[in-house]
Amino acid sequence: MKTKTKTKSNIIINKKEIRVAILGVGNCASSLVQGVQYYKKINEKSSRVPGLMHNVLGGYKIGDIKFVAAFDINSKKVGKDLSKAIFAYPNCTDKFSRVPNLNVKVQKGPVMDGVATTTKEMFAVDSEQASIDVSKVLRDTKPDVLINYLPVGSEKATKYYAGKCLIEKVAFINAIPVFIASDKVWADKFKKRRVPIIGDDVKSQLGATIVHRVLTKLLMDRGVKLVNTYQLNVGGNTDFLNMLERKRLKSKKISKTESVQSQLITRLNDDNIHIGPSDYVPWLNDKKIAFIRIEGKKFGNVPVNIEARLEVIDSPNSAGVVIDAIRCAKLALDRGIGGPVSGPSSYFMKHPLKQFSDSVAKEMVEDFIKGRG
Repeated sequence: MKTKTKTKSNIIINKKEIRVAILGVGNCASSLVQGVQYYKKINEKSSRVPGLMHNVLGGYKIGDIKFVAAFDINSKKVGKDLSKAIFAYPNCTDKFSRVPNLNVKVQKGPVMDGVATTTKEMFAVDSEQASIDVSKVLRDTKPDVLINYLPVGSEKATKYYAGKCLIEKVAFINAIPVFIASDKVWADKFKKRRVPIIGDDVKSQLGATIVHRVLTKLLMDRGVKLVNTYQLNVGGNTDFLNMLERKRLKSKKISKTESVQSQLITRLNDDNIHIGPSDYVPWLNDKKIAFIRIEGKKFGNVPVNIEARLEVIDSPNSAGVVIDAIRCAKLALDRGIGGPVSGPSSYFMKHPLKQFSDSVAKEMVEDFIKGRG
């Protein structure tokens, strides 16, 4: 039976629910919100949900996730209920679930560096509309967790919201490649305030990074010496359009490259590894196509090469991972854990504070769920 408590702001909270705020109502947010609705009645006895570690994780079901706040800067989304905003232009991911009215109005946050020169026409910002007081919204809506889905390169905005989470003691899931959980100064701030953080840069269920990592680790484990490798990605969503502004890509390239380099016994020279977005193809919409090549030397110094092509609908690829991350963040809150949550960060994210192989990281998450780590 769910127990309820009444807060000073007269919000009635079920102790077993996980209250979530979303920062950036784009395609990834759309897939997450749809996914929670699609699987809300799933329980431990149901067939396993694709993309999740467990239907019930640490006692929390998918249906225990409740969205209570949302921030964006696009006038096509601001003011709308979250259930409508997730389908507003320029969002273009697959619609796989109907979402009823959630009684969560999308509110305008500060713009800062959240809009690239390449996306300013699509992200219609009403310059006359004032941004809201983020701290007040967090105090009034009382989220347990805030998920950062801002565009790649939004460093100032990410740090601003991370700071607000520290003040209001809201767990922070950093799904983008701005280094917060993996930065020791920020990590220490979250630890000191006893606020959990999981980050940085979400690793999709079956995306280019995880495929590249696994292939790299396989070759290393089989004694192949890696010589050269690349990963080129193309897509048609606003994430790829945003990344046409190359100066926003510095942390993204570091995150993706280090994720692969971490699997190597001997690092490749910078000239021998290239990982990063390649181009924006509008008609692909939310489809992402990755091209991976690995060149190596096997016994007798004989060459061996691997070519792989991966095609996915991009945004749902991370939604299940984030659902698990949300529940792990709530477990950390329940247990009074502050700072980067090591196992979940290593397994769910490309650029954690400390890298582990995926098999080791998975065991770390299982230990964390059981309270052993």
